[in-house]
Amino acid sequence: MAVPEASADPGRWGRVDDEGRVFLVTSSGEREVGSWQAGAPQEGLAHFARRFDDLRTEAELLTNRLAAGGGDPKQALHSATALRDSLPEAAVVGDVASLSAHVAQLVTVAEEHVGAARSARSAQREAAVARKEALAAEAEALAADATQWKQAGDRFKAILDEWRTIKGIDRRTDEALWKRYSRAREAFNRRRGSHFADLDRQRATAKARKEELAAEAEQLVESTEWGPTAARYRELMAEWKAAGRAQKDADDALWQRFRGAQDQFFSRRTQVFSERDAEFGANAEAKRALLAEAEKIDTDDADSARAALRDIQERWETIGKVPRDDIRPLESALRAVEERVREAVDRQWRRTDPEAEARVAQFRDRVAQFESQAEKAEAAGDAKRARQAREQADQWREWLKTAEESVNQR
Repeated sequence: MAVPEASADPGRWGRVDDEGRVFLVTSSGEREVGSWQAGAPQEGLAHFARRFDDLRTEAELLTNRLAAGGGDPKQALHSATALRDSLPEAAVVGDVASLSAHVAQLVTVAEEHVGAARSARSAQREAAVARKEALAAEAEALAADATQWKQAGDRFKAILDEWRTIKGIDRRTDEALWKRYSRAREAFNRRRGSHFADLDRQRATAKARKEELAAEAEQLVESTEWGPTAARYRELMAEWKAAGRAQKDADDALWQRFRGAQDQFFSRRTQVFSERDAEFGANAEAKRALLAEAEKIDTDDADSARAALRDIQERWETIGKVPRDDIRPLESALRAVEERVREAVDRQWRRTDPEAEARVAQFRDRVAQFESQAEKAEAAGDAKRARQAREQADQWREWLKTAEESVNQR
């Protein structure tokens, strides 16, 4: 659809009023698109006409690009849609109706190209999947039946080379197909290896593996991660036994390397553990000496006992670690001393509790009071009052006894 250039005859598509306002003239009326104060009215119309022609040129470029099959159809559709949506409010002077119709048609064409591109990608994916399925099936057939080992091996390499050139398959499908090919190749290699495996090859394989194990054993010699490294040496020994035998001379030499590295590591570990055990043993003896000192603490004087225990506890903490088997007995024995001192402190506090002492004095006063009342009643010849006073005195005397025992037991 041909869209005329606006700059050829701007007055056909717009006008400028006396106030400099610029209007786009359409079949449905006028729309103000801007203003022009910089010169003659015709210059304003020409300016807005050139802006229209810019949009017209953009639409033509998109049309030509789609027609030539160049560029990304999705991007072209995005640009065409943006252009179409901007035209109703565009500040231009020109045949906006024709351009709008042209751009609408351009959007339709771009959508068709996007759909075609999507279909092409889908067809390309289907073709790629079909080809890899065929290659995987061929690999499976070779794995099951091939006996021409050189030719079949070369074909597996050729399949892999072609496989790497095939793109455009989703990851899940591609991985599933790759597993088929990979399993087929592994099965073929196993059959071929079984066919050609002889004693010399087994020994060569064993030699290579044992060289790796000996090298790793030598790298671990200076490790100070005793537990993990010892475990790894045990694993290496198991792997060594599983590797099979190499030629006798090579096997003996590799064993000397492997065993020498292992012995060197465990010798270092034994020395370190011995030194550590000696240090921990000395620490245990020091703590036993402190414990003996703690067990002699005199708890009759609670304050002195508490001070002595605090000094022992401080020295105890500075000594350091002891053998694992000594930890619980030593700590339990010290806690027993701590509990004994704590009980002595508690007893001292209870003995000096002013409230308890006040209750004893109060009960003693009440006993004396009721005994005095009984004596007065007897002197007055009032036997009944005397008996009641004696009974109350006896009751308070029992309470006094209980209170005194409670204080003495603290």
